[in-house]
Amino acid sequence: MKRFAELIQQLETSNKTNDKIAALVSYFSTADERDKPYVIAMFTGKKPRRPVTTALIREWAIELSNIPAWLFAESYHSVGDLSETIALVLPPAQNITDRKLHEWIIDLALISNKDDAAKKEFILNAWNSLDTRERFIFNKLISGNFRIGVSNKMLVNALAKQSDTDSNKIMHSIMGKWMPAEITYQELINGAHVNTDNSWPYPFCLAYALDTTPENLGETTAWQAEWKWDGIRGQLVKRNGELFIWSRGEELVTDQFPELHFLVDELPDGTVIDGEILSVKDGNVQAFSILQQRLNRKTIHKSQLKDAPIGFYCYDVLEFQGQDIRTSPLSARRKILVEVIAALQIKDVAILSPVIDFDKWDQLAEIRKESRANNSEGIMLKKLDSLYHSGRKRGDWWKWKINPYTVDTVMIYAQKGSGRRANHFTDYTFAVRDGEQLITIAKAYSGLTDVEIKQVDSFVRKNAIEKFGPVRTVKPELVFEIAFEGIAESKRHKAGLALRFPRIARWRKDKNASEINTLDDLKQLLASTL
Repeated sequence: MKRFAELIQQLETSNKTNDKIAALVSYFSTADERDKPYVIAMFTGKKPRRPVTTALIREWAIELSNIPAWLFAESYHSVGDLSETIALVLPPAQNITDRKLHEWIIDLALISNKDDAAKKEFILNAWNSLDTRERFIFNKLISGNFRIGVSNKMLVNALAKQSDTDSNKIMHSIMGKWMPAEITYQELINGAHVNTDNSWPYPFCLAYALDTTPENLGETTAWQAEWKWDGIRGQLVKRNGELFIWSRGEELVTDQFPELHFLVDELPDGTVIDGEILSVKDGNVQAFSILQQRLNRKTIHKSQLKDAPIGFYCYDVLEFQGQDIRTSPLSARRKILVEVIAALQIKDVAILSPVIDFDKWDQLAEIRKESRANNSEGIMLKKLDSLYHSGRKRGDWWKWKINPYTVDTVMIYAQKGSGRRANHFTDYTFAVRDGEQLITIAKAYSGLTDVEIKQVDSFVRKNAIEKFGPVRTVKPELVFEIAFEGIAESKRHKAGLALRFPRIARWRKDKNASEINTLDDLKQLLASTL
């Protein structure tokens, strides 16, 4: 546990990728062999079952620390993280031990089915044997809420460096089904488990945002252009008579999309297709807001099947006849994909994502202007000789997105962030005008520089009007331009509208609150997109 706590501290206190990779390499070179698979599982989102409710943990912490509930609440609001708050308010440990990380995780799993009295005894004994830093980690294990700044790519690069193993092989290995209690670190790194699991997907090939004019990419004949669809990236995996559907978030979502289950009979064994899960009705791609009706549903109702039917737009083929063909050029893979899709009997569910014909870059720029008309985000540019690599490789694939929508708003609420932002007000709620009133339209916390964050934080502290728990109502004076990708009706929001991917585009110091947009402006924008 001590070694893992040191790792988390190193990762949290550094914002340099190379330093984080070095910390990870050091950890995996020295940590207990049985701990390593559990750490990889946590960093890749394989959360253990929560053994104790948050309410009980809070109750026991207040009781043990002997402080009033209101003081604990104020401490929580100040710190911004429940696990850290509990670790700080508890009295010093009297019986510090150094148990292995995997032992703590196994014991937490064992108490899941015990009564509250047994759970309390275990938790209090644990707190009494850990120092403040280790308690923080332990509390995170209870909640399963690890949000460490380690991407899958960073983790894989560190594991590859530490083990001297190809990064693609490691990425392939850590995706799919495996349990940390049932596999050793070496078995996981070497991919000993992947051949026994029909379902494993491949790491996704990703694109960089185009940061130059397309003319700088060279001859148009070297590139394939497609629409950049706005849905859920996924892979269709058909092996040994079974069909699996994976999201880019490494979730197995087969049961959520029954419309695609016919592919178990029609796709040949040993086929893996990369594409986009979309809502497709009468041959047209519908807005992402309609697709949202189908996401994270344990039960799919007939009305949802009717109103938000699913289609899979196919981009690429990664495996064919049981062979990994990712090292073949895109042009060759596309020919195979065309043949596979053409052979399907049902034509309107698994759909070949069309290639856009163009001869000149300015011609493609004009076509790109039609993106929103077909509910896409812009255009993808892929080199015809590109391989299907893991993650991003600069120069091979580019996403040429259309400019976002923008709206001028005023900040009316602020809340402290978490982690390194726990001491500053960094989570903001924005409003537009509705007659003489202000009505909330979006929350955002990204887009400001560190200097601007400190300036806004100072404003909030000096201009707070009311306090509702961790939230501060502030004078409606600061105007911000909010960028977003789409707009849709929403019964969940007071404004009746929801913005997709809202973020702060810029702080409009040149405007005052009387000049912000109105709710009618946004309703007109919505009408224009329908």
